Amino acid sequence: MPDLVPTDYAALLRDVKDRIRSAQYAALKAVNKELIALYWDIGHMIVERQRDESWGKEVVKRLSGDIQSEFPGIRGFSVQNLWYMRKFYSEYSDSERLQPLVGEIGWSHNVVILDHCKDPLQREFYLRMTRRMGWTKRVLAHQIENQTYEKTLISQTNFDATLPEPIRDQAKLALKDEYLFDFLELGEEHSERELERAILSRVERFLRAMGGMFAFVGSQYRVEAGDKEYFIDLLLFHRRLRCLVALELKVGEFEPEFVGKMQFYLALLDDTVREEGENPSIGIILCKSKDKTIVEYALRNAAKPIGVAEYRIVPALPQELHGLLPEPEDIARLMEDL
Repeated sequence: MPDLVPTDYAALLRDVKDRIRSAQYAALKAVNKELIALYWDIGHMIVERQRDESWGKEVVKRLSGDIQSEFPGIRGFSVQNLWYMRKFYSEYSDSERLQPLVGEIGWSHNVVILDHCKDPLQREFYLRMTRRMGWTKRVLAHQIENQTYEKTLISQTNFDATLPEPIRDQAKLALKDEYLFDFLELGEEHSERELERAILSRVERFLRAMGGMFAFVGSQYRVEAGDKEYFIDLLLFHRRLRCLVALELKVGEFEPEFVGKMQFYLALLDDTVREEGENPSIGIILCKSKDKTIVEYALRNAAKPIGVAEYRIVPALPQELHGLLPEPEDIARLMEDL
């Protein structure tokens, strides 16, 4: 007679599967770290031989061929990849800050960052974000092309004055100055309702464009004050910050009065919707355009945490943003939270 399945078997199976997945992930991380360490050592050896023995291109070419002959079928030792190993070691060997990070992401991701980022702080940002967000190689390349580093660091918020210190820097890094919604099928002229409907029809891509740590709560989210009801365009929840995020969509230019309305919404959310243990609600006013000086004045005395950002629905020529970035020491401090 077969044994009866225990009542807690489903829980046992779930726990075992979770443990297996955890072990698989740990094994993959260990393999990746070992591979990165191997490429680092090979890059080091090539650099030393070139310096001490004047190795040239032909030697590296022969080395590639001999390695592949000795280990048939092995991948990763093409001539081009050996040169990347050399560059990898040369670029990071003097950086104690970046060395621990390169082993946390895949080799192909490291190559993308090496190719497209020259500034050490820019490299650190993408190394940390790739590790934290689990970006694929393609997503990483898109983020670099879209200048996510610059647009994150110049975002306009009043978080320094309105958020508790433990989450202040994380919140500043969670908001970009400009978002690209090139997946929305909208013309250049559109209404706020059309924008909202387009977002809702592609909500997963929208959440990824917002940064990947947001969960969708609702649209036209209803809140009450007195005997009146009000509706927030979009309500999200940021999993890492553990707070509600109210989004107001504006298809025109930023106006100072938008801040007062958002403060009203955030006060209601904090008093009637926020759960115990959650951080203060944050507001994002998403406009088609904004004047940075007007935004600065509008946010100066606001008591609730609010950020103002622009959105685009079609790609445009990249703006020159480097001159607007904070000081290097401020950037380095911010990235400690990534």
